[in-house]
Amino acid sequence: MPHLIVLGPQRLEPIVHNVLQGLGVDGDIALISAGWQEREEEDEELREVLGTRCRVHNLRVHGRCEEVYHEDTEFFEAHRARQDQLRELQSLYRYRLDLSLDAARYLFAQQGEETLLQPEREDAIDALRRLDQHHVRRLQEIHDDFESKWNSLERTAVQKQREEIQSILGYCGTIAIAGGHVAVLLNRIRMLGIESFFKDHHLVAWSAGAMALSEKVVLFHDKPPQGAGAPEILDLGLGYFKGLLPLPHARRRLNLNDPARVALLAQRFAPSLCFALDEGSHIQATDKGWKLHPRTRLLTAEGQVHNFLHPKEIELPSVVLDPQAASSADIQPQGEHR
Repeated sequence: MPHLIVLGPQRLEPIVHNVLQGLGVDGDIALISAGWQEREEEDEELREVLGTRCRVHNLRVHGRCEEVYHEDTEFFEAHRARQDQLRELQSLYRYRLDLSLDAARYLFAQQGEETLLQPEREDAIDALRRLDQHHVRRLQEIHDDFESKWNSLERTAVQKQREEIQSILGYCGTIAIAGGHVAVLLNRIRMLGIESFFKDHHLVAWSAGAMALSEKVVLFHDKPPQGAGAPEILDLGLGYFKGLLPLPHARRRLNLNDPARVALLAQRFAPSLCFALDEGSHIQATDKGWKLHPRTRLLTAEGQVHNFLHPKEIELPSVVLDPQAASSADIQPQGEHR
């Protein structure tokens, strides 16, 4: 049974080699670092992190897509037009989201009679969910329309790259997906249809790689340099796992000391569970759900941030079934959070 492993960021505190070694995973590793864009082949440090006793094969996903664009200019123009559509749609969604989120944040921050406040908060959450669901449907429509017209995987230039990738994967037991620019990473994987090759390989992903594998790619930052931020659905993910929303670099990007913000985020994206994936975090899929390792933190609907002090298995289906609520047994609030 292939392993599926989701990690926190690896640059400052790499644990990927130890995790793979602990699971008895060895052999050649195929690397997807397309999120690094033009720097995707500058992978010397990552090769050392993945292990000096195995061969690492960079699939050059970003570079291969550039070759496709060069060989198939008609497809490139269509692809660029699709990306323009997606950017315009995102702008419209973001405008509506800011208005709805302002109202929800106001209600969650208020103190007063709970019998009056709670129904208003619930309706505000419902409004956010309806907007998110509408945005997801619109994204799906754009992707479906593009595929129906262009049949990406049947383009000669794309097929050539897929055959080369499949040949490399034939002698790699593990695929590692690094971070970087999540939109670029997701776009390039989807363009070559590489996700169709994942099934029979061990899969380990972190940062943007973990985000790309989820059902929905959610961008988040409570204090971005350009001003107030709002968690927003950027695109459909690859849907490789369900019921789990990865939040990389949560310590730096989220105000986890604010119970109202934590509760709003957790409730908005329920029934998916929001996990803060910082350095040292480690989640492993099992046949029943997920095994959560220490330093993995869960954002709760009550506004708490729970830290898993011991390995804990929760029955949260990882691929195809509807998510279930996680048990709160054996988890305790982390000291600096409420």
